[in-house]
Amino acid sequence: MYKQRFVLDTTAFTHQDVVDRLGDGDLCRAASRLLDLIAHARLKLHVSCYVPYPTVYRELKGFLNRHGCPDLTTRIDTWIVKKTPNRYEVRVPARLFMAYVKDMRERLDRGRKRAEKAIWEAALETYEIMLREEADVPKEKIIREVIGETVRRFRRKYRRTVRHGTLDSAPDLDVLLLAKELDAAVVAQDEGIERWARELGLRYMPATSFPHMIQEYLELAREED
Repeated sequence: MYKQRFVLDTTAFTHQDVVDRLGDGDLCRAASRLLDLIAHARLKLHVSCYVPYPTVYRELKGFLNRHGCPDLTTRIDTWIVKKTPNRYEVRVPARLFMAYVKDMRERLDRGRKRAEKAIWEAALETYEIMLREEADVPKEKIIREVIGETVRRFRRKYRRTVRHGTLDSAPDLDVLLLAKELDAAVVAQDEGIERWARELGLRYMPATSFPHMIQEYLELAREED
């Protein structure tokens, strides 16, 4: 019998849609209900769920601690397998590596253009303020009205340009490597992970669909019993 394996990203627990559906907006309640489903699926259906260790495990644990539910760590240790990907043995096609490098180069180029635009905008706004003021413009006014706002806009746009829709962290990469190693499905709600899971030929399960799928499995098992 084919054994179902799933590698969970942090977003499997923390994505807002998952939190809303399982916990009515309460992260601790949602994570607890998801762990209930995972536990039942493991005992009744031999479904195995993994998290990459230590990257995703540490990220997930920190997220739960910050939101006031550290007691769930013990349950994660009980029902989810912690495993470090075998980074020396997992093979990734060179074509895929080249595609990733090309993608990042293009993103960095777009990020550079965003930075240049932000510099021009700040300079122009500063010049316009100085034209409007009769006396010398206080440095604090320039910092407050121009530099601070320009930096905020730039950070938001730079993040969207460079990081959105690609792999931008070690936990993201470990999720894919571990899924590749185990021939497992990836569970996440992340466009970058989804895109590169597709490139690697991995099965991808949206985090918002995962609890429903486990429930379907369990209900069918009960009917057959």
